Amino acid sequence: MDTKIRFASLALSLLFASGAAMADLRIGVSMSQFDDTWLTYLRENMDKKAQSIPEGVKLQFEDARSDVVKQLSQVESFISQKVDAIVVNPVDTAATRKITEAAVKAGIPLVYVNRRPDDLNLPKGVVSVASNDLEAGQMQMQYLADKLGGKGEIVILLGDLANNSTANRTKGVKEVLAKYPNIKIDQEQTGVWLRNKGMDLTNDWLTQGRKFDAVVSNNDEMAIGASMALKQAGVEKGSVLIAGVDGTPDGLRAVEKGDMTVSVFQDAKGQADGSIDTAMKMIKKEPVEAVVWVPYRLITPQNVKDFKQASSQ
Repeated sequence: MDTKIRFASLALSLLFASGAAMADLRIGVSMSQFDDTWLTYLRENMDKKAQSIPEGVKLQFEDARSDVVKQLSQVESFISQKVDAIVVNPVDTAATRKITEAAVKAGIPLVYVNRRPDDLNLPKGVVSVASNDLEAGQMQMQYLADKLGGKGEIVILLGDLANNSTANRTKGVKEVLAKYPNIKIDQEQTGVWLRNKGMDLTNDWLTQGRKFDAVVSNNDEMAIGASMALKQAGVEKGSVLIAGVDGTPDGLRAVEKGDMTVSVFQDAKGQADGSIDTAMKMIKKEPVEAVVWVPYRLITPQNVKDFKQASSQ
């Protein structure tokens, strides 16, 4: 009898020990900044994904506050805490080498999410989960070029210049423009992703008496700012075309109301799920792709309701 009890308790303790080992999985997540609208959706979706994993995963979020040095020290802190994996949304895509080297040296799986490092040859144990920003720029500009009938003046609202999303989305825009010599860029300036900056820049251009037929914005927030400036200046809704990228809830509402002409859906849930799934596979030593691409999709007044339904589920 004693032997049976001993075996039973041993089996139970082993069961609890293995359960505890799985439940103790920890992933350190360094976000470039907490106060960015789209990145907030990314963070919330990561959290939901982690909570849905049966083994139990704890995410430790840190805000790098757009500071490269702070982000590196957060990663070093994760390493000293011996987390099971690290997810990084880089502050500066050109300054990721030290982060990569530190994680590889420590043998901790590293996933870059949303912003792919400029260094495209990432070593083994490092993966990027992102969407191809070139596509986003091509999709929004092609839609506008068709609407403009291949001619007109445009202004471009750029995101943060330290970010390769800005460079690649704008490159995509200009690749399309190369086919339309009668569409000219009047102005391009950075609004660092912010609604109020997009509003201020558009306001300045209107005050200077500039005439433009379309605003091409690297994200929805700046596009919404541009639409607010045009409305305040008494410009008739729809007479200046406005394109964004992201498909945030505010962006979807703006397309639905006609304040924005078009946007491109960047899948926060897809990128969040992809980053946590990939980190889990790497922890379990399962094979992973070096780059996980999450596709962009065009949002127009005709299909915006489909995206609104998807985002409310």
